[in-house]
Amino acid sequence: MIKELLDVNAVFFTFLNYPMSYVEFFGTIFTGWSVYLSAKNKIISWPIGIVGVVLYMFLFFQIRLYSDFFEQIYYLITGFWGWWLWAHPGKVQDEDRDKELKIGYYSKNTNTLSILGMILMSMVVGYFMSKIHLIWPVIFGQAASYPYWDGLTTVISFVANFYLMKRKIENWYLWIIVDVIGVILYYSKGVIFLSLLYFLFLLNAFRGYFEWKKIYKNYVSKI
Repeated sequence: MIKELLDVNAVFFTFLNYPMSYVEFFGTIFTGWSVYLSAKNKIISWPIGIVGVVLYMFLFFQIRLYSDFFEQIYYLITGFWGWWLWAHPGKVQDEDRDKELKIGYYSKNTNTLSILGMILMSMVVGYFMSKIHLIWPVIFGQAASYPYWDGLTTVISFVANFYLMKRKIENWYLWIIVDVIGVILYYSKGVIFLSLLYFLFLLNAFRGYFEWKKIYKNYVSKI
């Protein structure tokens, strides 16, 4: 029963001639809810996001966006890690505890290295995913769709999620890039609801940026 519900061809309902699968619908709902709560700086965003991640693992594997599939494995691990980090600010002295994980920025050097690393890794991941059906044909029976674009969004998402865990404002810049590409990529793959979700993610990323920037300014003004 569960296996059938996780099948991308198992239709939950049809809207305007678009067959909505269970896995796409509920994966989108939980993921969207998680992203909204992240912008609100709420710790509950992490466990809710984990549910969405598991559902998206099944979705992306079936529609051959393999980089996104591996990305969900990363999100699963960092979902628990981020949840723990936000719940436990760090083993520091009591007088320094309130300084942990404040919203802020990374240095210019750190961001420059991140950008260079993302460019390099995107090329590597894209090439690997374009060949993965030849490397592991038993598991990945068909060639990946849009391997380089998919690899690019995956690498940027890795970095963006790490920045998010560390509560760095730059994470929203990266999510904006991912969301713009995601809207186009998922629409081209025919997962319209997911494409719409990424458009909402895009709006939420701008919202998250302005909310976090406001929190940062209020914090700085009190120092």
